[in-house]
Amino acid sequence: MDLNITVLPGDGIGPEVTAEAVKVICFVAEKFDHQLRIRELAFGGTALDRFGEPLPEATLSACLSSRAVLLGAVGGPKYDKVARGHKPEDGLLALRKALGGYANLRPVKVFDELVGASPLKPETVRGCDFIIVRELLGGLYYGTPRGQEGSAGSPWRAYNTMSYTVDEIERIARVAFDLARKRRRKLTSVDKANVLETSELWRSVVNRVSHDYPQVELEHVLVDSCAMQLIQNPRRFDVILTENLFGDILSDEASVLAGSIGMLSSASIGGKIGLYEPVHGSAPDIVGSGKANPLGAIESAALAFRYSFGLEQEARLVETGISQALARGIRTADLSAGHYAVTSEIGSAVCDAMAGCHEYT
Repeated sequence: MDLNITVLPGDGIGPEVTAEAVKVICFVAEKFDHQLRIRELAFGGTALDRFGEPLPEATLSACLSSRAVLLGAVGGPKYDKVARGHKPEDGLLALRKALGGYANLRPVKVFDELVGASPLKPETVRGCDFIIVRELLGGLYYGTPRGQEGSAGSPWRAYNTMSYTVDEIERIARVAFDLARKRRRKLTSVDKANVLETSELWRSVVNRVSHDYPQVELEHVLVDSCAMQLIQNPRRFDVILTENLFGDILSDEASVLAGSIGMLSSASIGGKIGLYEPVHGSAPDIVGSGKANPLGAIESAALAFRYSFGLEQEARLVETGISQALARGIRTADLSAGHYAVTSEIGSAVCDAMAGCHEYT
């Protein structure tokens, strides 16, 4: 198969973690005799520094002509004073919209070897395995009108608009129900229906869609209650469906279950081109130190094999490689209080583990 992938290393530790993910992609492509085409382009703050905009036309064009996009991270304190509309994060929002991936999948799995890395009790996190389905192209991040009025010393007002249509809610709900049907058949829809009109609509549409999935158990949970239950009893969840802002916050909270936000991956699907990226940020304070955890980026590569190319065996090989590398004692700095492997060693460790997986041929 032709694997046409655009890589956007981005800012901060982005280049470090994506380099390890690319190492794993190359190994898998060679093992399964796939034709691999990778293009690496500037994006985010790096592109802003070089070209004066976070999403140059050449970068967008390359992304739109590929099958999958692998992203590292964007942003950092250096860009805090950049005008709204030109920040690295604005480039990310524009890229997501251009690619059309409205469904952001964020798996949360606690490996047995990392139970002790979580700040929560082992009996609380052991066996956690759920996925957050976050609506990605609506809500506060894209709603209009938005802006600021006034200035310092006078009445100063800022405003954003949370807006959803029936079609936007229905399409993301169906993604979540389809996933739940293939897993443990339980879906938790998260909203704030006791306060927000958008959540009232959200709940109504999800209820209607549920009639097409009688085999899936549906429950509605308010977002504040969900945040509490993620810490108290996370194993109760299977598929969590929620809107853009809530999904962003809850998935970061869920990272403590896995031991580190560096472990979490994501896939933005639904459009013609999938976008794959670890959940973590650019972490400029550890750039070049070897402390960045690339496992989330490597897992994101596994999701690309699964969702953009339909290569389930290749995806499972990468996931098995990660699991076996951890079983052999490989740890990154965020997962160890003592000796740890530096970032540039992790991709090789996963490749070594994959090489020993003889069931994948």
